[in-house]
Amino acid sequence: MNVPAMRAIYKFEMARTGRTLMQSIISPVISTSLYFVVFGAAIGSRIQHVEGISYGAFIVPGLIMLSLLTQSIANASFGIYFPRFVGTIYELLSAPVSYFEIVLAYVGAAASKSIILGLIILATAALFVPLSIAHPLWMVVFLVLTSVTFSLLGFVIGIWADGFEKLQLVPLLIVTPLTFLGGSFYSIDMLPSFWQTVSLFNPVVYLVSGFRWSFYGIADVTVAVSLGMTLLFMVVFVAIVAWIFKTGYRLKT
Repeated sequence: MNVPAMRAIYKFEMARTGRTLMQSIISPVISTSLYFVVFGAAIGSRIQHVEGISYGAFIVPGLIMLSLLTQSIANASFGIYFPRFVGTIYELLSAPVSYFEIVLAYVGAAASKSIILGLIILATAALFVPLSIAHPLWMVVFLVLTSVTFSLLGFVIGIWADGFEKLQLVPLLIVTPLTFLGGSFYSIDMLPSFWQTVSLFNPVVYLVSGFRWSFYGIADVTVAVSLGMTLLFMVVFVAIVAWIFKTGYRLKT
């Protein structure tokens, strides 16, 4: 395994966060703070508690998950798309670095940035509402698995996209709506039975539910199902990435 090459890619991607601090860290934190202000004041004044948890505290896992999904995709997609855009992808493909090492470095860097952002948002949330983490180990597990899984999705999008507009297509039109409708700001048990069933077809429900369980011990679906679905998503995206490198899909365009 070419560890120096992987380290070089990883450090380059992590350094980009420092150069774009406003976009990478400060902007998501401000956006999350605004969600607390708007939802906490507007909805929290009408919904005092959800399943025994104050509404402000209840939405914290969903807000973290919203930022985690969008930033994981954005970091990984831009990280691999930009070398394709400027043509430096040929240098990477001709270097003595395996496909596995390329994916590991780019996805690892994107996931690392998302995990750091998630922890910063968690610390920010503690300034607004009292928090408790019932299962800290499982919280870290879901945080890492989700970051890695959606960084893989972002890597796939970065390969698929042939323009900067397409980098935002999936996060804006698919991931963000699914997150808002995935129980981030409410429990699906609050919905009519028909819409509860419909919600179970939303993959984000399982991510948010498992993550919220790690905080408060409550969940819309069992934690075993949430963990299993998260691992399934990861396996699917790993298979897609493997197919991309096997076929060379868009790597040289």
